[in-house]
Amino acid sequence: MLYFEDIEPGRKSSFGRYEVTREEVIDFASKYDPQPFHLSDEEAAKTYFGRLSASGWHTAAMMMSMLVKSMSDIQQAGLGSPGIDELRWLKPVYPGDVLRLETEVIDKTPSRSKPDMGSFRSRTTVFNQDDIMVLTAISIGLIRRRPAHEEMPED
Repeated sequence: MLYFEDIEPGRKSSFGRYEVTREEVIDFASKYDPQPFHLSDEEAAKTYFGRLSASGWHTAAMMMSMLVKSMSDIQQAGLGSPGIDELRWLKPVYPGDVLRLETEVIDKTPSRSKPDMGSFRSRTTVFNQDDIMVLTAISIGLIRRRPAHEEMPED
């Protein structure tokens, strides 16, 4: 289990693989961001995007899917998040793109009011298959502190 004490500022990780499908782009946009360039090839061709593109919110959801999968793979003692300090959509995401993530821990802070938890900020960058950055975010994660009865792992 990964606890607050195990979080190291400066630590970088690369992971994830998410294949973007046309069906998912249209389905997500139909439900949550029904702008024409997310729903129609013809309408998208008239815009900056040039072709059907994923909603930025869909790109953020795909990022979240890869983050949660990674957290479950390493069994992080996560407690959710109070939010995102910064979110930028840098380039469009298109059906057929394959996304991946890189993360870097920026800092961590023990809670002053809840001694059993702390928080950390991390920068997440989403890349497409051509290693072009398509999204960046700085998020805050809440995480449990190591219980007093558990020992630190041996290196």
